[in-house]
Amino acid sequence: MNAMKRYPLSLLLALAICVASLVPVPEVDVSPVRFFDKWVHFLMYGSLSLVLGFEYYRKSVRPSLGRWLVTACCLPVLLGGLLELAQAHLTTCRSGDWLDFLTNAFGTFLATLGMLAGRKVAKAL
Repeated sequence: MNAMKRYPLSLLLALAICVASLVPVPEVDVSPVRFFDKWVHFLMYGSLSLVLGFEYYRKSVRPSLGRWLVTACCLPVLLGGLLELAQAHLTTCRSGDWLDFLTNAFGTFLATLGMLAGRKVAKAL
């Protein structure tokens, strides 16, 4: 219950990612956009990382860099890995993909690096 109060937007976004990752998806021609699926993964997990990071700092009395890294970086990567495994082993309409997992992690890491850079810039001001 405490997590719902501290991270409401993050939990809603994570739930939306879970649903989007596990439900059947209609075939759509996205040929004009190269690697459309990978862009979607990149943006979903980068967004989750950003929202988690901001909610952590907003709700923490004494934010810790280590806890923030676990919250904003490790949790989205863990969710991405679990969902890829769920797609591979628990659904018949989806398939797990290592490249999707790596794209999820890359989006998360890039968002985390962006937040670290923003944090340093904010401290310098």
